[in-house]
Amino acid sequence: MNNTQYKQRRAEFCKLMKKESFALLTSGFAPYKGKDQLHPFFVNRNFYYLTGLQRERFVLVLLNSEKSHYEFLFIEEPSDYATKWLGSRLTKAEASEISGINELNIFYMDSLDGFIANRILMDSRSSIVKQPRHLYLDLFREYLMKKPSSLIRFNHIIETYPELKIKDANPILDEQRRLKSSSEVEEIRKAIGYTNKGIQALQKTVKPGMNERQLEALFEYTIKMAGSSGVSFETISASGKNATILHYVDNNQEIKNNTLILNDLGALSNEYAADITRTYPANGKFTVRQKEIYSIVLHTNKEIIKMVKPGVTFKELNVKAYDLLAEGLIKLGKIKEKSELTKYYYHSIGHYLGLDVHDVGSNLKALEPGAIITVEPGLYIEEEAIGIRIEDDVLVTENGCINLSEEIIKEIDDIEAYMKK
Repeated sequence: MNNTQYKQRRAEFCKLMKKESFALLTSGFAPYKGKDQLHPFFVNRNFYYLTGLQRERFVLVLLNSEKSHYEFLFIEEPSDYATKWLGSRLTKAEASEISGINELNIFYMDSLDGFIANRILMDSRSSIVKQPRHLYLDLFREYLMKKPSSLIRFNHIIETYPELKIKDANPILDEQRRLKSSSEVEEIRKAIGYTNKGIQALQKTVKPGMNERQLEALFEYTIKMAGSSGVSFETISASGKNATILHYVDNNQEIKNNTLILNDLGALSNEYAADITRTYPANGKFTVRQKEIYSIVLHTNKEIIKMVKPGVTFKELNVKAYDLLAEGLIKLGKIKEKSELTKYYYHSIGHYLGLDVHDVGSNLKALEPGAIITVEPGLYIEEEAIGIRIEDDVLVTENGCINLSEEIIKEIDDIEAYMKK
C-alpha cells in the first residue's frame, strides 16, 4: 500500500472536520504485562489507517482551516541507547516515506506541547491557522464506565484550554474505514490465503489424542512461515463440548475420537485481518448425526451468502439465518417451535471485517459495495457435545458479492477426502 492512500485519507478526514478545528491521534503504546515485560504492541487502527506507521508513542496532528488543511507528525527521537536495547528507531525520512507527510513537518515528541501551544492555540504571528475552537480525539472507550485513553493522554491540553470543544473523531473515521479500497481488499485476500494454509495444516495433522493447544500452535507456526505477521485474534481451537462455548480460548483439552473440532481463527496481512471458522471431524470422518447438524449450518451459510448485496441490511440477514437454522432443527425433531432456536444459536450472523476483526461500521446501515462482512451461522448443542460454525469473509460488490474465502473447503465430502489419512 503506497503513501498516496494515506494522503487521501487524511485529506478526506480533514474535509469532514469542522472548520477551525484540529485533531490529535496517537499510535498507542504497549501496556505492562508484568514487572519486567510488556504486552506486544498493537498499533491504534485509526492512526495506522491515516499514516501506515506501526511505531509506539507517535502523534498525528491535523489542522483544518477555511482554505486548506495541514498535517504534522511527532515521533520518538532516535538515540544510541534505544538503538542498542530496542532496535533502530524510525528516522524522519523513513516516517515521511511511509506516511507521505512532508519531512519538514515531522518533529520529535519533546516539542509536541510547545508546538500545540505556540503554533496552534496561541493567536500570534507564528500561528498556522486561526485559533481553533474544536479538538478532535479518538474517544473510543476500551471499557464501559472508563474514560477514553485519549482524554487521559491529552488531559493537560484539555485542562489548560477549557474553551476547546471536544469532538469524537470516530464517526468520521468509522465511515471512512467501512468501505474498503482495492488495496485493502487485496490485503484481506492475502490474510485469508495465509489462514487457508493454516487450516489445511490442521486438517492434515489432527488426530484423536492430540491436545487442542497443539492445533493452536501449528496454526500460528504455519501462517508465520507463510508470511503473515501473526494471528488477527486469539485462536479458538475447540473440540467436542468446548465448541459450544462461543469464545472458548483455553485450548487445553485432549481431543477425543468421534468429536468435532471448531477452529475460529485468522491471520494478518499488513494489519488487515481474516476471520474464518471451519468445523471438521477429529478422526477425518463425520458421524451420521454430525452430518445432519453440519448440513443445516452449511445450507444456512450458503443461502445467506447468496443474499449479500447492496441495499441488504444485517437485520434481514439475521432474520433469514434464524429462520433457516430453526427450520433445519424442526425437520430433525430437535425443536418444535422457532422460538426454541435461541437455546442452540445465540449470536449475530456476522460483522464488518477490516483492520479490526469486528471492524467499524454501523450495522443499521444497508450494505454498500466495498464492505467486507463475515457470514457465520452456527449451532451449539451442548447435550450432544456438538458445536458447529462455518464462517466466510464476503466482499459486497456492485451487483452482489464475492466470497473471498471460497477456496477454504467446507463441503462434507471435500473435508473427508482432504483429511483422509
